[in-house]
Amino acid sequence: MNLLAQLKLYTKVVADTGDFGSIEAYNPVDATTNPSLIYTASQDPKYASLVDDAVAYGKTQLTGKSGQLAKAMDKLAVNFGLKILEIVPGRVSTEVDARLSFDTEASVIKARELIALYETSGISRERILIKLASTWEGIKAAEILEKEGIHCNLTLLFSFAQAVACAEAGVRLISPFVGRILDWYKKERGVAEIPAHEDPGVLSVKKIFNYYKKFGYKTQVMGASFRNIGEIVELAGCELLTIAPKFLKELEKTEGVLVRKLSEEAARQSEIEKITIDEKTFRWMINEDAMATEKLAEGIRNFTKDLEKLEEQMAKRL
Repeated sequence: MNLLAQLKLYTKVVADTGDFGSIEAYNPVDATTNPSLIYTASQDPKYASLVDDAVAYGKTQLTGKSGQLAKAMDKLAVNFGLKILEIVPGRVSTEVDARLSFDTEASVIKARELIALYETSGISRERILIKLASTWEGIKAAEILEKEGIHCNLTLLFSFAQAVACAEAGVRLISPFVGRILDWYKKERGVAEIPAHEDPGVLSVKKIFNYYKKFGYKTQVMGASFRNIGEIVELAGCELLTIAPKFLKELEKTEGVLVRKLSEEAARQSEIEKITIDEKTFRWMINEDAMATEKLAEGIRNFTKDLEKLEEQMAKRL
């Protein structure tokens, strides 16, 4: 068996793409999108109908040009989600505007609007994960939404503090960014490579997984943002991994024996102490973690840049 087939025995494979052809090719359970992926996909003539429909929807809204643009952007994200749900049997993640990352109330309102669009199209909220940045405000928004049956995927997660806060908030799923953690440490250490078994991103996800399983948290862990298949292999057994098409292809073409690295049984034996996080503790722990501070801020900025590029494109159509 190739590595991808073996990985699927232990882990739910999620496609990290906005390209429907790639999703169909690798039969993932779920799929994730973000502003960067949607911006790239929206440039492809194959998906012009999704853009056209979102523009037409925006024009029907009696909210002025800025309001029409906001509605068209929401509809575009949902249109991609709807097409993905025709392919995958599970869930799709749709992201809340990154510019709302420090506004709990606005994030909740936007999430409800996105869910309403899906439900109007006949899709149950059980098949949707609302993506929010793992800021304190994003986590608090997720806590409110989860109580309403709107399940959340907390993204841009780089630290143990973020992971614990998400679990205590009852978040359905988190997406620790393995590769971006690796990027930071390679630059910090001045090295070209770090072996996968020593990869700080991999070790971070293993610690979070073991903590959740040892203390019985229901929050699912979905490793994300990979830089090589070695990172993926080291996380075999993690509940979910969201993987870009190029790495799905590489895994499919690679033969060998894949060993399960993570399990509930092993996690229960791990020596790790339980902690409780309030807002002050959260902010202090993030402040003390230079990597998490920098990568969280950078991630929000980069998602915002792609969102604004997409808005510029949509505004011309409106």
